[in-house]
Formats: sequence, structure tokens, C-alpha cells
Amino acid sequence: MPEKSIPKIRPAEQKSILGSLRTGVTPSAGLHHIQVGRVREVDSLLNDIEHIADGGSAFRLVIGDFGSGKSFFLHLIRAIALQKGLVTLNADLSPDHRLHSSSGRVRNLFAQLMNNCSTRTTKDGGALTSIVERFIDKARKEAEDKSITVNAAIEERLHHLTELVGGYDFAKVISAYWQGHLNQSEQKKSDAIRWLRGEYRVKTEAKNDLGVRTIIDDENVYDHLKLLSLFVRQAGYKGLLVNLDEMVTLYRLATQKSRLSNYDQILRILNDCLQGNAKHLGFLLSGTPDFLKDERKGLFSYEALKSRLAENTFARAAGIKDYSGPTLHLDNLTPEDLVVLLRNLRHVFAAGDQTKYLVPDEALNAFLLHCSDRIGDAYYRTPRNTIKAFLDLLAVLDQNPEIQWQQHLNGVSVPFESNTDMPEVPIQSDEDDDDGLATFRL
Repeated sequence: MPEKSIPKIRPAEQKSILGSLRTGVTPSAGLHHIQVGRVREVDSLLNDIEHIADGGSAFRLVIGDFGSGKSFFLHLIRAIALQKGLVTLNADLSPDHRLHSSSGRVRNLFAQLMNNCSTRTTKDGGALTSIVERFIDKARKEAEDKSITVNAAIEERLHHLTELVGGYDFAKVISAYWQGHLNQSEQKKSDAIRWLRGEYRVKTEAKNDLGVRTIIDDENVYDHLKLLSLFVRQAGYKGLLVNLDEMVTLYRLATQKSRLSNYDQILRILNDCLQGNAKHLGFLLSGTPDFLKDERKGLFSYEALKSRLAENTFARAAGIKDYSGPTLHLDNLTPEDLVVLLRNLRHVFAAGDQTKYLVPDEALNAFLLHCSDRIGDAYYRTPRNTIKAFLDLLAVLDQNPEIQWQQHLNGVSVPFESNTDMPEVPIQSDEDDDDGLATFRL
């Protein structure tokens, strides 16, 4: 893309991009200014987003080596989904955040998802209350148009939810929120939001506060995500996209039973999405090749998942990619991609003003040659430290305009980046540790 076609950079986007990349994390805004490549991958996910908005469902497993940009890709698709009118939920799996558990870890994951609930106008999370308020506003308008009570309008709009698992209590909680609004009871409204976020731990407390018999727990989190996807539609959004990063956490679980229990939840989600049992709902999960293909501990150790997630053999035989299957493979950046990325970063640093570029094109090539001499092909395969070093160089030149870039180049330090996708220590499980006895010795 010619540099003159790149739009001006808003100050908030510039700050987000530069501040995040200099600390080694993915920016939360302005990703389109620095995205390189991935055209086919993005197009395939755009089709998924449109399918979700039309009432369908989608499941994608994003697979890539360390440094291939999996997290960045998930953030990019999330930003696109928000612009298209979807609600997004995002979370990282961890030892305390899993898809299957009997000790509150699934509910912990749900709580993180709800905390990161975002819409186009509330991009940084915390959007659940505004979604409920928007639904209430629509119900009030409908009640006024039909000359019925707001309670009746709420019941009518949520009637189809009552046929699903947990749907009756879900609708009852929304009605309780309206009653809190009607009676000016902030406590009642707060109780309703607490329930929707999965913050109740005891059923009797929820029954006393809201008159419901169930709470969101480890067993029904996925059912509530399906309810939420239908609810956000009633609130005027196009659907729900759930992004789950760091799926390699499941690969590192110490016991086979724990791994397979979590993989069984992935299978359930995949089956629902492929069979059309979920509506207006999409899942985007990211992991490493080992997490997918290892037949001892990865997803391929579960035969039902292996058959569904296997590559298209015809595409593989022809040496091409199939972008329509449930598994999407991301390649690492090429040296050419990194050159384009550094040009984009130079543009962002100059706030979109080409007259304020701190270094010429020849400096980009010299900088990459310097990185190659220091860390070999890791400079583009795992470019996080390369990017950070480049932005640090620009920062020094910006603050010391009397110094030429050639004077600083040899002093630029570019350390190797350790692989954080595959830590050595397995995650221990304190639940269902059935195969722990296999290694027991007197």
C-alpha cells in the first residue's frame, strides 16, 4: 500500500499503538494502521462475522507458531467485529481459567469474559450494563407502541429464551433489572448485573435477591453464552463473538482426564456451531501447532476432534491453503512483511505526517540488517523485540534531533525472545486426578 494512502493517525490511536508495542503487548486500538498481510485470513473471518449477523454460528481455531501474531490477529478480528455491530467477549485461558472444571475455574473464565464485554461504543470492556439498558429502552418503546406494560414487552421479547437451558431465569433476571429501574432500586439493578456476570456463588442468595433458582456455574457457562448471543440481538446488536487466547494452557494440563474434559467442551462448541445449534454466535480460539497436532496431549489426541479439525488433504497436496475450514493456520511474518510493518510504525510515530518521518527508507533496511546480524532470522519470525527496538530508536531520535540515525544504529540492542507459548512446567490439577496414581510408587 502506498504510504500516501495511509490515513492520518488519531492521537489516542497513536498513543495506544506506540505505548503497547514498546512494552511488548498488543495494542487495543488502531490495529488497522499497522496490520500487514493476512488478507485472505481476514476475508475469511469477515465472512464468518457476516454469517453470525445473519443468524448463523462460526468456529475457528487459529493455529500459529510462537511469534506468528495469533494474539494480534484475534485483536484485529475483534476490532472488525465491533465495527460490524457485534458484541465481543475476550479472555485468556490460564491455570485458573478453563473450559471444564469442578472448582470454579470455568466460572472464573466467564467472569473474565463478562468483564471484557465490549461494544462499538464501549471498546474497553464493561459494556454489559449498557447492553441491558439498551434492551430495556427497546422494550419500553415497544410497550408504548403496543400499549402494553414494559414487563409484558420484556416477556414477549425474551419468550424464545425460556425454551433454552437457563433461559427462564435469565429472562426473570432481566425483568428484575427493570423492576429495579422502575422502583429506583440501584441494589436490585446491581443484583441483576451480578447474576448476569456469574458473581453469585450460592443459589439461596440469588433466590432471595432475585427470585431465581439457578446461578451461573461451571456446568452451564456455555449455555449462558448461547443465551447471551440471543439477548444481544434483542438489544439491537448483530451477534456475539467470543475470543479465547492462550489455548495452549489446556495442552499443559498434567492429567489426561483434565485435558480430555476440556477438549470435550471444545467438541461440544464445535458441533453446535457446525450443526447450527447456536445462533448469532461465534468462537475464535488460538493455539500452537503442538496444541492442535500432538496425538498424545493435543486436540488430535481426541479422535472426534482430530477428524473435524484435520487439514484439507486436497489443499495440502496442492501446496495451497483452505481458508474455509474450522482450522486457520497463520504463517510467521516474512522479511518483506516486516519492512512494510516498520514503514507503518514510522508513519504512526509521525502521527500520519510524512514530513515528520525521523528516518528514511535506507535506515529501515540498515536497521533490519543490524537485527539480522544480531539474532538471525528471529528478527522477523518473532519480531516483538525487533519492533520494540525500532520504536526505541525512533524515540531517541525524536528527543535528540541533532543526532543522526547512523550514530545510534550500532548501539541498538535486540535480544532473543524466549518462547512463552510452551513453558516447561506442566499445570497441575487438583480435580479428577485419575491418572496421578499411574506414577505412584511405594
